[in-house]
Amino acid sequence: MPSDAKLTIDGKTYSLPIVEGTEGERALDITSLRSETGLTALDPAYGNTASCTSGITVIGGDRGILRYRGIPLEEFADKPNFVEVAWLLIFGKLPNSSEYQQFSQRLTNHANLDEDMKHHFMGFPRSAPPMAILSAMISTLSCFHPQLLELHTSDEIEAAAARLISKIRTLAAYTYRHSHGLPYIYPDPSLPYTSNFLHMMFSEPYKRYESSEEVRRALNLVLILHADHEQNCSTSTVRMVGSSRANLFASCAAGVSALWGPLHGGANVKVIEMLEAIHQGNQSADEFINLSKDKSSGIRLMGFGHRIYKNFDPRAMMLRKVCDEMLDTLGIHDPLLDIAKRLEDIALNDEYFVSRKLYPNVDFYSGIILRAIGIPTNMFTVLFAIGRLPGWIAHWHEQNSDPNMRISRPRQIYTGNPKSPYIDVRDRT
Repeated sequence: MPSDAKLTIDGKTYSLPIVEGTEGERALDITSLRSETGLTALDPAYGNTASCTSGITVIGGDRGILRYRGIPLEEFADKPNFVEVAWLLIFGKLPNSSEYQQFSQRLTNHANLDEDMKHHFMGFPRSAPPMAILSAMISTLSCFHPQLLELHTSDEIEAAAARLISKIRTLAAYTYRHSHGLPYIYPDPSLPYTSNFLHMMFSEPYKRYESSEEVRRALNLVLILHADHEQNCSTSTVRMVGSSRANLFASCAAGVSALWGPLHGGANVKVIEMLEAIHQGNQSADEFINLSKDKSSGIRLMGFGHRIYKNFDPRAMMLRKVCDEMLDTLGIHDPLLDIAKRLEDIALNDEYFVSRKLYPNVDFYSGIILRAIGIPTNMFTVLFAIGRLPGWIAHWHEQNSDPNMRISRPRQIYTGNPKSPYIDVRDRT
């Protein structure tokens, strides 16, 4: 294969190096395009632009694959362990027994928040959006851990990662408790990661919440499946902010804000809203499907299709299985799940959707699982942030470990007014 491509502009030919990744994906290196030709590349929304090289996650959209550090996602299905996956993403390999025990202990030791942070929660109205609180409180953490604003050694990275990954679940639980006027529940050092989060969410001073193995397994898997997904909007935001040498807390807080958008982290909320509308409107799944195919109806089928995956989203396949198992074991009958299954069956056998490769994505089932656990809809994106945090940390760490890192500064093509004179206010019409 050629190692470069030829670009001819105004009769002059330039060579552009071709870069190839370990999975065979090839790219034109246009680093010197402007300096050599005077031109830039225009690519709105960066749909055809690789902003970096990365060794963390690979997606095979046409093949329906997702791998963390080379390990297929399906390998984590039988015994899902979010803490193990977090270490893998950040440090590039599965932890050995000693590393895992040390990291787990650090998560346990750092679950508590400084008592003064309670005053910050009290400053928010109970109706405040949970993602607004989460972003603000992650930034606030930096004030309580100034020793971690500059990270140089692997131990410092681990210490900062442990604090963030541990405390984000406490921040999330306190956000929920505050919005309901409930007393804060302190973390329990005897509980593993997801059980501790559910304890802080749902326990009462007079009654301890006990989560089942099925719920713990499902929640671990939900978090794992959201842990990283290449250069999505929020991860790219973390890299963009981090490229200025902004600290890890500030960069991850920016990631939360990006994730807040309904086109990104809020997608599973839209799925639940769609299913509720169908149920409350006494509408059949078949009727809704037909309306969704009519562009004039304004009806859109949520939770189907993906910008990257042109095959079945592997995360959706894993979640459907654990969703069925959890609801069956717990004896939960959710009419929304029945509607979801019917929508899936119809769409997978309808030429309209099959020809357009509109398969169920991860958002289609994650909302059903969170709903069954008892997580309110306005907390769905917060759970997404808990899951995505290790990926953000991994990308921040990878970028800041690159000796050739430069501050991100995209170009633009200016389309505004040409040079114009200043007109005195008395002469303006």
